[in-house]
Amino acid sequence: MSRSFTIVKESNGVRRGVLSTRRGVVETPAFMPIATKGAVKTLTSEELHDAGAQIILSNTYHLMLRPGMEVMKHVGGLHRFMQWDSPILTDSGGFQVYSLSKLRKITDQGVTFRSHIDGSEHLLTPENSLAIQDNIGSDIRMVLDDVRSGTSPVSVMKEAVGRTFAWAQRSKIFLSEHPTDALTFGIVQGGVDPELRRRSTEQLVSLDFDGYAVGGLAVGETEEQMFNMTNAVTSRLPSDRPRYFMGGAKPEQIVQLVTLGVDLFDCVIPTREARHGRLYCWTSNTPAIDGSTKWYVKHAIKNAPYAMDDTAIDPYCSCTTCRCYSRAYLHHLFDIEEPLALRLATQHNIRFYLDVLKKIR
Repeated sequence: MSRSFTIVKESNGVRRGVLSTRRGVVETPAFMPIATKGAVKTLTSEELHDAGAQIILSNTYHLMLRPGMEVMKHVGGLHRFMQWDSPILTDSGGFQVYSLSKLRKITDQGVTFRSHIDGSEHLLTPENSLAIQDNIGSDIRMVLDDVRSGTSPVSVMKEAVGRTFAWAQRSKIFLSEHPTDALTFGIVQGGVDPELRRRSTEQLVSLDFDGYAVGGLAVGETEEQMFNMTNAVTSRLPSDRPRYFMGGAKPEQIVQLVTLGVDLFDCVIPTREARHGRLYCWTSNTPAIDGSTKWYVKHAIKNAPYAMDDTAIDPYCSCTTCRCYSRAYLHHLFDIEEPLALRLATQHNIRFYLDVLKKIR
């Protein structure tokens, strides 16, 4: 039985739980705003707390390059650096390296890649990925995995699943030699092949990690494939460990993934859409949240009709943006390319995503 995760209530596979970390508890299902490089774009740590964020996500690849581990050690870790006193989960860097297809080489040893910043060469291994995350001060660390496109040939996916398992085994050896009170999650791969997903799940479960992530999805596969592969994984994971869906999901997709037993989510959608002036808003004060899109609407606030709309951006939201400013004002800020527009829009969209998970709980 896991000492870090407790299921408070469960019904037809949907779970409400409490994830305990060394820096506090996270009520699940939960959404993690993305602070890739040590900041959620345009927001302060205080604003994240005020919005209701319990935990945030940052990235090993970006932080190891800038500001670098020398700085990270000097300032006492990411929590102190960005003045965030709640849990932080860090990705291993595997997905970011995967996206640098022309700048990296994958071998059994690890991933050799060239920095997208200055072209310098680096080697990321299962061992130093965890060591870097330890320097960052992560409360939940992800093991290095071999990420491939879901449309890759079966032979490539088989190799990736095998390497992911081998790297996970090396990670467990490293953890036994460097004990920590941080949690460590394994990542299940396998693309859109049910048999490879089954194999990867069973392999990772045999290593007894603190939690498990569904990796390699939300990267171009169909929605049906995303749900089917998630179910293929969660149906085989131990019920007493938290489950994390890595990558993007629209609000209605999050609802569906929760019904498949997922506990943790991260996504760039709320911040990215905010920067383009697209805001997620409730359609009522007591919405029936389900797998449809009927319970929310997306306002393209830069469109001309909003220039004369003096109503609240979302009358059912209590964030600072919605309490203080009108749709017309936000339209104006985007029109004059005022940076404040990005802050106000991001404040609202982050609050919306956090509230979706709060209402689900």
